[in-house]
Amino acid sequence: MVHDSSDNPDDRARKSPPAAASDAPPERLATPDVDPAAAGGDDEDDALLPDILEESGAVGEGPLATGHEAIERAVRLAPTSPGVYRMLNANADVLYVGKAKNVKKRLASYARQSAPLPARILRMIAATVTVEIVSTTTETEALLLEANLIKQLRPRFNVQLRDDKSFPYILITGDHWAPQILKHRGAQTRPGRYFGPFASAGAVNRTITALQRAFLIRSCTDSFFESRTRPCLLHQIRRCAGPCTREIDFGGYSTLVREASDFLSGKSHAVKQELAREMEKASSELEFERAALYRDRLAALSAIQSQQGINPRTVEEADVFAIHQEGGFSCVEVFFFRTGQNWGNRAYFPRAEKTFTPEEVLGSFLAQFYDDKPPPKNILVSHDIEECELLANALSIKAGHKVEVTAPKRGEKKELVTHALTNAREALGRKLADTATQSRLLEAMAATLSLPHMPKRIEVYDNSHIQGTNAVGAMIVAGPDGFVKNQYRKFNIKSEGITPGDDFAMMREVLERRFKRLINPPEDAGSKAKDDDFPQWPDLVIIDGGRGQLNAVRETFANLGLTQVSLMSVAKGPDRDAGRETLFMPEREAIKLEPRDPVLYFIQRLRDEAHRFVIGSHRKLRRKDIREAGLQEIPGIGPSRKRALLHHFGTLKEIERASIADLGKVPGVSAESARRIFEYFHPQPG
Repeated sequence: MVHDSSDNPDDRARKSPPAAASDAPPERLATPDVDPAAAGGDDEDDALLPDILEESGAVGEGPLATGHEAIERAVRLAPTSPGVYRMLNANADVLYVGKAKNVKKRLASYARQSAPLPARILRMIAATVTVEIVSTTTETEALLLEANLIKQLRPRFNVQLRDDKSFPYILITGDHWAPQILKHRGAQTRPGRYFGPFASAGAVNRTITALQRAFLIRSCTDSFFESRTRPCLLHQIRRCAGPCTREIDFGGYSTLVREASDFLSGKSHAVKQELAREMEKASSELEFERAALYRDRLAALSAIQSQQGINPRTVEEADVFAIHQEGGFSCVEVFFFRTGQNWGNRAYFPRAEKTFTPEEVLGSFLAQFYDDKPPPKNILVSHDIEECELLANALSIKAGHKVEVTAPKRGEKKELVTHALTNAREALGRKLADTATQSRLLEAMAATLSLPHMPKRIEVYDNSHIQGTNAVGAMIVAGPDGFVKNQYRKFNIKSEGITPGDDFAMMREVLERRFKRLINPPEDAGSKAKDDDFPQWPDLVIIDGGRGQLNAVRETFANLGLTQVSLMSVAKGPDRDAGRETLFMPEREAIKLEPRDPVLYFIQRLRDEAHRFVIGSHRKLRRKDIREAGLQEIPGIGPSRKRALLHHFGTLKEIERASIADLGKVPGVSAESARRIFEYFHPQPG
């Protein structure tokens, strides 16, 4: 998509309740524009598999009669108009959010004790102590509100869309005479043309790289552009036309921008024909260098389309959804097609009880998916979902244009759905295999370390600083599904009384801040703590360090009154060799595992991930500190040399990127000064 910026529970004895979509997205922080050259490593991890929700009493139910009485009380006050109802338990936790065209009739059907309802709904009724109702003007409005509340409240008995990352777009800016191409997330407030959504940052980065080769559009920031006095490396390797130093005139650059916009808008065939004509013309005029340039641009465009895999002939704009269920889990595979091009796919693993049918899961998933995303003109699904017409009407109102939701039975659309279904089946198979492997490792770890049970949540802590400056601590989290990156946390060391470089004191501050928050959670943390049913308390805490670090942590835990959390520290081997680590646990002899032991390898992965995360956090903090301080703090670099460096490189960011040899070419900068500048920007953390 291109943007210019200037029911009845009686029936549910056979089918469980679907949820739906909302038009009132929760508030989000606007994400700044992202330069793909600077953020090429943006990972897009698949969602984790949710815990299987068994039909046994996972919620504290009371007698079924008590739930019926609570619902009967609500029926007496319920309106006969459309609305949304919420069922709450004794702790005021929302169990279920539903919508109805006639709320009174819907709730009355729950209250009938003789109704043959599924076990899941009976457990929900048994746990219900009160019902809250919100009236709406239309059933469509109720559907939108229902989906919004499901995403916010995450009720236990609804299908939940768990992995809800925003999608990246390609932006060709419109607020500069030489437009820039970049990856963009968040609010589309900057003037320009937006192309997307793309399924992942990797798909955007690959496309932008190929577009730079094909159309030579700049990706640098405006400040970098304005400071250039000579073409940068991208111009030298033919990935930028060099408008910053007028290597190309305004008219020529505007033509390149127009061609790139046309290509992303679906006019790829016309653009390729024009480039082919120009190549033939240059060749006939014996301008072989110019002909080779057009040849390379054509090859770059062909590379984009070959990477896309599927380029439908008759489907201009559509999202394709296919669901596969296996082993009590569901996987929804989503493909994005815009301007006749495949802009990537992503697998989702929604949280739902295993009694939900594919149609129910898919219907609820769709409603929540478009809560904060613009729907395309066509939505193709693998199963006939309930209330398909109602959902299409709601999305049409939200989008401002007609939206069709269909389950194609033949033709190219059916082929696209079949392809998505194959991908869903394979994605769920891979995820189940990975989860089984992770579970075996956790069970082996529990046996090796004599833990009371298999750990469901492991927290690993590490610190980073340079002679006590920019000190930061970090926590990474792992569980049965692998690393849980949305649970990672960093801690800027704040205590003024800490001696610079005192690792014990830094670790003490990090752990006190972490566990005091667990012991006395903020009032607004209740709903967040229940997300995905992932435990908030760790079963095992791992520290990077030796026996001394472990004893310091034990003392901290004793002061906090923590006795149920297992502790372990990992000391590096001689000469920091991997495979020769020593493990320390309270009241036990040191543990040495065989170098090829899978448990040791797993512990190394945990330790290395914590180290990677804390080093990255430290470098971001130090980079920010350096940019705020400028070059003033580097010994021997005064105002004259600072001016010379900035005049030569243009920006502080380019000075930071420069090698020692490049720094030494600046007038007035000696070899020793170049070395000091380089080491200041590229320190070795400790």
